[in-house]
Amino acid sequence: MVSASKAPCPWPVFLIGFMGTGKSTVGRALGGELGLPFIDLDKLIEQDAGKPISEIFDDDGEDQFRSLETAALARVAGAEPAVIATGGGAPTVLHNLELMRDAGLIVTLDASLDELARRVGEGESRPLWGEDVRALFERRAPSYRQAHAVVPTDGRGITEVGRAVIEVVECARKLEDETLARSCFVRLEQSLYPIVVDEGALATAGATIGSQLDGLSSVAIISDDNVEPLYGAPLRDSLAAAGIEVKATVTVAAGEPSKSLSEFGRLCGELVAAGLDRKSAVIALGGGVVGDLAGFVASSVYRGIRVVQVPTSLLAMVDSAIGGKTGINLESGKNLAGSFWQPQLVIADPEALATLDRRERRAAVGELCKYGLLDGEDLLVAIEGLVWGLGAEELPEDPGFREALAAVIRRCAMFKSWIVGRDEREQTGERALLNLGHTIGHAIEAAEGYGQLVHGEAVALGLLASCRVSAAVAGADPSLEDRVRAVLERAGLAVDIDSYLRDDVLERVKVDKKRTTAGVAFITVTRPGQCDIKLQSPAGIARILKG
Repeated sequence: MVSASKAPCPWPVFLIGFMGTGKSTVGRALGGELGLPFIDLDKLIEQDAGKPISEIFDDDGEDQFRSLETAALARVAGAEPAVIATGGGAPTVLHNLELMRDAGLIVTLDASLDELARRVGEGESRPLWGEDVRALFERRAPSYRQAHAVVPTDGRGITEVGRAVIEVVECARKLEDETLARSCFVRLEQSLYPIVVDEGALATAGATIGSQLDGLSSVAIISDDNVEPLYGAPLRDSLAAAGIEVKATVTVAAGEPSKSLSEFGRLCGELVAAGLDRKSAVIALGGGVVGDLAGFVASSVYRGIRVVQVPTSLLAMVDSAIGGKTGINLESGKNLAGSFWQPQLVIADPEALATLDRRERRAAVGELCKYGLLDGEDLLVAIEGLVWGLGAEELPEDPGFREALAAVIRRCAMFKSWIVGRDEREQTGERALLNLGHTIGHAIEAAEGYGQLVHGEAVALGLLASCRVSAAVAGADPSLEDRVRAVLERAGLAVDIDSYLRDDVLERVKVDKKRTTAGVAFITVTRPGQCDIKLQSPAGIARILKG
């Protein structure tokens, strides 16, 4: 196992996950490496109750067990730092999740259900393992995704899993404790980076960047002519306070036309002329266009230098700044040249949304709803509670609204981190789930002419189409389309999907980039939290949508 820092770990490390993921086994080994005691929460509960957990369930019921569990968790979270393996159901209680997040670092040990069945079987000590285990597994998944980081365990031994957890611990040590509570991590095969979602994060961005990017020599900021006048100076001040040299600030015109080959070449040339070197980094300050363009530039200058994403639009905060997709548009289509180039760090400051154009803010509700449908009922309900403010003339200043918005942004970031960690380069098909609503959305966007609709507006219409197709081929309740329509309408988005289902729109499905000879990989949603990929013929999709 890789060695941890010699300094004592300053906070507890909570291992969560479904039964059979190896929390106790890994936890014991991890405790030794981190110099922390190991606590098996289930064993502690058994000691307190004086009987096995299976008997607590039989004699007193699950509710009583959960009460004992919360009390035990509060006790160990407030004590000296330790490695704590929780039971599989502990994080499904929101109070428990909040308690662990405020106290220390949460890491989910993840495994497929097939792997878990092989490991666990139907032992007496697993009172909830039975015929309905798949439903339980799916029900708990959204809670497990709310950890700071998710570490896969399929096909991995204790040493390899422990090494992965220690890498997260060491990365987390570089963050301030208050920042850690508002962060999550993208963990990939070859890299690991934090996503900070916190009001005021822009003011401390320099210190955060300095702590995360070892050996940094200098930076260049790439922004647009809307964002730079607002946030360029505060970012430069923050970098100066951290002793980081800014070699250049380069701006592009706001909007999709800047994602061009000519702008890409100009930016590469300006960064070289400014004197950046291979230890420098690019900071992308702006929305999705800036993030895509700056990321591609960073991946190309000197054959690749580091990039930090500082998204200032809601859509970029929850989606495009995370996951390493970069690119520019060609005359033949959008995003046809680019690279997978993961950032070293993502810093999202929700305070920047106060100056975001109202149309852009409303349009992001489409992407938010996408994440609610992908993750599950709990997140979708939270999003439904925010749409009144996101559609308002001005972003509400109410602290409760701002806190809830930051929490939703963080939840969306956690879901995308989980997906990207499982399928970084779109090899397994899991990352394709993020295209929910995009098959028809992209077709509408292209047919209307790029720039006529904001991307999120097209995605919103695409979600309605996805719900309709899902009712026909995936068993979705037809009322799901009505529910999504109501959310989008409250945000002030166009919801008259039928008026967009023209022949020229549906013809574009035939050239969807997810199409194979077998059909289009269409993302369906049976219910919030249950989405799938189903091959559908373009003609079949058109027939369903036209009714």
